[in-house]
Amino acid sequence: MKKNVFLTGASGTMGWAGFKEFMKHKDKFNVCVLLRDSQKNRELFKDYMSDPSVRIVWGDFLEYDKILECVTGSDYVLHVGGLVSPGADYYPRKTIEVNPQAMRNIVNAVKEQPNADDIKVLYVGTVAETGDRNRPTHWARTGDPIQISIYDHYAVSKVMAEQVIAESGLKHWVSFRQSGILYPEILRNLDPIMFHVPINGVLEWATVDDSARLLVNLCDNDDLPEEFWRSFYNIGSGKEYRITNFEFEEYLLGTLGIGSTKKLFDPNAFILQNFHGQWYYDSDKLEEYLHFRANVPIKKYFKDMMKHVEFFYKLAFLAKPFPFVVKPFLMSLAKKEIYGTLNWIETNNQDRITSYFGTKEKWAAIPKDWDKVDIWYPQDSARETSAAKLLDHGYDESKPLSELDLEDMKKAAAFRGGECLSTEMVKGDLYTPLKWKCAHGHEFEMSPNLVLRGGHWCPGELPTDFHWAYDKEAKVNPFFAQVWYSHHSPDENNEYFCDIFKGFSGFETDEKIAEFKAAHSE
Repeated sequence: MKKNVFLTGASGTMGWAGFKEFMKHKDKFNVCVLLRDSQKNRELFKDYMSDPSVRIVWGDFLEYDKILECVTGSDYVLHVGGLVSPGADYYPRKTIEVNPQAMRNIVNAVKEQPNADDIKVLYVGTVAETGDRNRPTHWARTGDPIQISIYDHYAVSKVMAEQVIAESGLKHWVSFRQSGILYPEILRNLDPIMFHVPINGVLEWATVDDSARLLVNLCDNDDLPEEFWRSFYNIGSGKEYRITNFEFEEYLLGTLGIGSTKKLFDPNAFILQNFHGQWYYDSDKLEEYLHFRANVPIKKYFKDMMKHVEFFYKLAFLAKPFPFVVKPFLMSLAKKEIYGTLNWIETNNQDRITSYFGTKEKWAAIPKDWDKVDIWYPQDSARETSAAKLLDHGYDESKPLSELDLEDMKKAAAFRGGECLSTEMVKGDLYTPLKWKCAHGHEFEMSPNLVLRGGHWCPGELPTDFHWAYDKEAKVNPFFAQVWYSHHSPDENNEYFCDIFKGFSGFETDEKIAEFKAAHSE
């Protein structure tokens, strides 16, 4: 008997790849997709409109009746979609409204079903939830502190949505935190944000092909144990894909035959901090359950991607013999208003300089000569999980989950600078919310599962008001201080606000968007 799958985000990168993967297995699955009614989406799905294995519902995440229509009769709900960048940057308030509400609508629709306990719900989160993890804290796992990079409204919304599913009370839910996805179109993006990565920062990439198989394999596995559910997992394509940002640039340019990053970019255009990325200590856990990796050597994967990006071959044609012609064009991107890293320096944009460089002096100290830049070239052994140094989670992790009790909760709360206010807890029950108090006096309820295994803490401290006060938090929260002080110095005046019309966040009107695009179009 075929399984019924409801897939959101089917017109996006991961969702579209997943949809096409499901279409290879139409003997096993019927797929329902929720799509915005646009000419682009109708063109993309024109070949599937009469396919009996496909059901298209035209609508959006805020239309509960449409969500209910899609959920009804589904065996699996795969919530891959959401409002993402650049829309999330243009519409930060809308992003923080839409993405959590979409999750609420899905949860409520599942609860309306007579077989709610049998429906499997996947939420796809993001690596951006745990933010900036440069060395020496570049190895990460679920349960590490939520640390949203400053001005990352998308990540704020995804953290909020993850809280919704984790505290939903549903019996079969799971949260997969997606890493950066390697897919051919990513190479078309010549934009100032290409400089919004630290040279020595890291990422364990996930290929779009692996990500697609992951979705199908989840729905095609009836033998997953109960302990798989109601948990958090990191998506990554493994050791082969644990690279530095400098290596990413080298793979890209080297595959094209352009040459080295050093010939086409100046080192001081790249930020020093406040991006996101890490190597996953625990990504193999998901592979053990779902066997989704193809294990294609990364150099081969880059070469295969290049076959689909004709424009870059034209760029390579110029860059290889004439790098001095291409470099000024690429470096001009770093000087563009709003996004450009060097524009922040030229205009003395203190908010951006502080967030992404620390100080203007730290930017000025970046060598202009690549030969003087301290570039990290990790050995293969450095990419093995055996080399990982892990953060302290503040409780005895050697204990089985079934043995965790109120004393463990008190220790965890104290390590976060707060208290566990509950006086009773059933040993091993990680899903019934307890009462907590953070160091700033906010009282809240949250499940031990979300605190210990998800890395979440006080919702009142999330920057939903576009106010980041991480120095203040690190001073009272040792759990959080582990990641913040690894690449920041204590400074009680370092608080960050997002002015609605300042910086690249906050184009809340169509007029402002039109003005921006007209002023910065190629």
